[in-house]
Formats: sequence, C-alpha cells, structure tokens
Amino acid sequence: MEGSPMPFKSQAQRRKFAQLLVEGKISNETFEEWNRETGSEKLPERVGSKAKRGSAAKSTRTRRAAKRK
Repeated sequence: MEGSPMPFKSQAQRRKFAQLLVEGKISNETFEEWNRETGSEKLPERVGSKAKRGSAAKSTRTRRAAKRK
C-alpha cells in the first residue's frame, strides 16, 4: 500500500481488516500501521454515508414546510 495509511473509521472496518489479515489478503504491517494511526480513539460501530443522512433530514424539513402552506 503506497502513501500514508488512513486510520480506521469504524469498528466494523477494523473487524473487516482483521478478517483480511487472517485470510492473508493484507500484510500484518499494513494492519498494524492502520491500527497505530487510529490510536485508542473510540470508534462508532458503523459509519453511514453523509449524503444519505443529509438528504433524509432535508426531505423531512421540506415536507413539513409544504404542510404549513
């Protein structure tokens, strides 16, 4: 893997990388590097897409505004 590693964004992602490590699809060095970059941060279980969350909130507000008129 070239460039600097990205830290894990969620616990689910960390588990997936651990599975890939066990299956031999990534190296131990890669896993350890990502783990070091993440540190001891408290990670969420899963991270959803930002666009999906934003559009859901926006559509709710739009519907409420339409009902008032």
